[in-house]
Amino acid sequence: MGEDARLAAVVALAQGMAAAHTPRESWRAAAAGACRALAGSFAALSVWERELGRLRVLANVGERAGGEEEFPDAETYPVHQFPEITEFLHERWAGGGEPNAWVETAAGPTAGQPGHCRQRVAALRRRGRGCCVVAPIVLHGRAWGELYVARPVGAPVFGRPDADFATVLASVVAAGIAQTERLEEARRLAFTDALTGLANRRAVDVRLDEAIERHRADGTVVSLVVCDLNGLKRVNDTRGHAVGDRLLERFGSVLSLCGAMLPGALAARLGGDEFCLLAVGPPADEVVDTAAQLCRRAAELELGEGVACGVASTADPIGPVRSARRLFRLADAAQYRAKALRAGRPVVAGRAGPEDPVVRLADTPAPDTPAERRRFRGRRA
Repeated sequence: MGEDARLAAVVALAQGMAAAHTPRESWRAAAAGACRALAGSFAALSVWERELGRLRVLANVGERAGGEEEFPDAETYPVHQFPEITEFLHERWAGGGEPNAWVETAAGPTAGQPGHCRQRVAALRRRGRGCCVVAPIVLHGRAWGELYVARPVGAPVFGRPDADFATVLASVVAAGIAQTERLEEARRLAFTDALTGLANRRAVDVRLDEAIERHRADGTVVSLVVCDLNGLKRVNDTRGHAVGDRLLERFGSVLSLCGAMLPGALAARLGGDEFCLLAVGPPADEVVDTAAQLCRRAAELELGEGVACGVASTADPIGPVRSARRLFRLADAAQYRAKALRAGRPVVAGRAGPEDPVVRLADTPAPDTPAERRRFRGRRA
């Protein structure tokens, strides 16, 4: 491959990773780009999990052998089977410079290949591959993982120029991974409440819109629990905002614990003293039972005065739910009624008969701010 072709391959790899929207897409783009650049038939991207002492495969692309999945859940290898990850690389770094890629062949060790590893040779033979090039990936000055590209039996064996080019590709992959991690962290912060670590209102809006679309498409049950933490203002006024923040954090932990009882539930802080649980799939009664337990646990907190809790579920007689806004209005109206009644249990929209006051309240337009979720404040329950 000429210099121009290699430069084009590097640019294509970088662009492919930059265009990825998720870590998985980035991993696939890294492996696929390296596979094309090195004229390989198969490529894998793996990460070194130091705390577990293993190499975990993130993505396999190209001509996969039996048992190789594109995104494997449990394809891992103890690092003691691949001493170059810890010993060989460490020795190379100790001598100065960055670690370079090396070549393995199914025929076994060749002259000038200090990275030879029996396990890799055996794996090549077992999977019908003739050779591979292994390029360490270094991120933030530490070994992050490796890029692995193989060719089939009968194809030209990788040479030193290929190994040098793989080292360059690994550097490009490292830069792409760093960018992906920064974007993921930015996304996480954008959808996370900084104080409690729970999801925030933006995350709830996105997830609820998706859930309602599923409900409209196939009838999936969507339930929303809206909570208002009682007594926060008193705590802030009498004991300071630091203590009030501690109350919010403790209730956030209780909410997270209760939400874990509902598979896939999203626990969130909407803002101020308002929290919610969004459950997609579980029966409405299970959600109501969880909300009841949440009320009991909140009442046992040392600070605060318990919680007012409202529930709205598409499985209850609340009429058609065609938008996320309506389910939010119903759950919020139920929560407002629970607060007005000083109820120790959740109030559930639609379970008080044909003239359910919660449904009536939620569906009655307010002349002042009809689109605001807090429009129930100041109205009679």
